[in-house]
This record gives sequence, C-alpha cells and structure tokens, in this order.
Amino acid sequence: MTDFCAAAADYLATRRAMGYKLAYQGQMVGQFAAYLDGVGAERLTIAHALSWAKQPADAAAVWWAVRLSTARGFARFLSALDPATEVPPVGLLPEPSHRAVPYIYSDEDIVRLRETAGRLRPEHRADTYQTLIALIAVTGMRVGESVRVDREDVDLDQGLLAIRNTKFGKSRQLPLHPTTVEALAAYARRRDERRPKPKSPSFFTSAIGTRVLRDNVCTVFPRLVRETGLRSPNRLRPPRLHDIRHSFAVKTLVGWYRNGLDVERRLPLLSTWLGHTTPRDTYWYLSAVPELLELIADRIDAASEVRP
Repeated sequence: MTDFCAAAADYLATRRAMGYKLAYQGQMVGQFAAYLDGVGAERLTIAHALSWAKQPADAAAVWWAVRLSTARGFARFLSALDPATEVPPVGLLPEPSHRAVPYIYSDEDIVRLRETAGRLRPEHRADTYQTLIALIAVTGMRVGESVRVDREDVDLDQGLLAIRNTKFGKSRQLPLHPTTVEALAAYARRRDERRPKPKSPSFFTSAIGTRVLRDNVCTVFPRLVRETGLRSPNRLRPPRLHDIRHSFAVKTLVGWYRNGLDVERRLPLLSTWLGHTTPRDTYWYLSAVPELLELIADRIDAASEVRP
C-alpha cells in the first residue's frame, strides 16, 4: 500500500527543485494525499481522483477542473513508481478557458486606488499600501515579488531594484525611473523615522515593523477596489491586484506602437523585464484593448500602403 502523504512530499520536493513554487497547488496535493490515505486507498484510481476533485458538491465546474488537474499531476508522478496508478485523462471534467479577461487599469484608476489606500489606518499601513500599489503599477512586478523585496535589494543611488529567486528560480534587475526612486526613498525615510530599529529586512513593512504578507495584501486589495468603486465589465469578477501586471504589459505595447518602434523585436525585452522564461509566456498578458487594436490596425495599414 502506498504512503500517499510521503509520496506527495517527494513529488512536491521534485517539482520545487525544478523551480516551481507550488504554494496553493502544494496545499491541494497534500489534501489529496491525505484523502487517499484517509479512505484507505491501495492505489490511486480515476474514481478516487474524481471523488476528491468534485468537492465541494456545489462548487463551480472550473474549481473541479483545477482540483482534477492537481490530482492528474500527482498521478503522473506516482505512475512512475506504481504502474497500477490510474492517471485521469485530460478532458474528463469540462474545463472552461483558464484565462479570465483581465481588467486593464487606467492611470486614473491607480490614482484613485492610492487615494483610497491613503485612508487605511494606521498611517504607516496607508503609506505602505500606497507605495506598494504604485511600484507594482510602474514595474509590472508580481505581488509576491514586491513583498519579498528586502532593503538591500533597493539601490537608491544607482536606481536599481533587484528581484531575487522568483518564479522558476529566476532573478533580475529593474532600472527605476527617477520619480520612482524618489518615491521609494521618501517611503524608506518615513518608515525608518517611525521605527528606527527594524524587525525585518523587508523594504515594505507592516504597522508593527514586520514583513508585509502576500495573503494580507491580497485580502486588503479587493476592499480597496470596492471602496474605490471600480467595476469590471464582468460583474462576477472584480478587478484583481494581478491585473495591474497585465495593465503594465498592455501599456508598454501601446507606448511602443505610439512611438513607431519594432514591437516584435522588443517583445523579448518585455518578457525579460516581467521575469518570463520565454516571450510565449508574455503573450498571456496581452489583451486586445481598443487603443492597442487601433494602433495595430494603423501599423498594418501603413505597411500595406508601401507594398509594391
């Protein structure tokens, strides 16, 4: 009989050694393994995977599909150790498109969000969220990357921000605009005046001087969206914090098109900036907003006019 919890630990260790973070997925794999051990499964079967995946019974179909995908990955790993393992086939549960249409924030939206964040209490909490939102907006950083930034990662003299050991184990340096450097320096000065003896090496700190937690940011941000009054065309899916990253990618392309630059040749630069392994990953972030479509159409028309 397989010790599924032990096998799950080996599976996660193997995937993480390959550069995958597997934060929430790791929790689900552990839950699935505990389920298999709990029901006394001799081996992993498709029936077991479906029974676990379709919980809770009233959940959305996309949630069931995500859970079954998690079980499928674990089953593939187990099948190399136990040939009797059954791997759930792709398409066993209806799976809607994974890509939800992102909300593209305007510059005015970011200003309003920061104004709303300024009403948080205490004062340092408001200051932290205002600066954090602005930094994500002008760099396209992942929220997890932003809260992991340490003081030593921000070189205010050189205007450089180091992002270390991120997704897939990649690290990168981002040159910052002088106005961004000025804003970060001002935040750091106020932070240190409020708490001269830091409790954490983190650049962004909580009201008590500890590192800001990603889960806390992801809990506070939807509240800021509601209080700001932002509305997405899809009423069932309000604007997300991660959509700011999408917005950065789209605005970068719009700027390139406006300035007549060779967008195709510059896409690898955007990919590197965002911390992607290939430009293919960057295409996921590009949405067909009206302004971008109009600029692309103008470029196509101009190219057609010069053809013999």
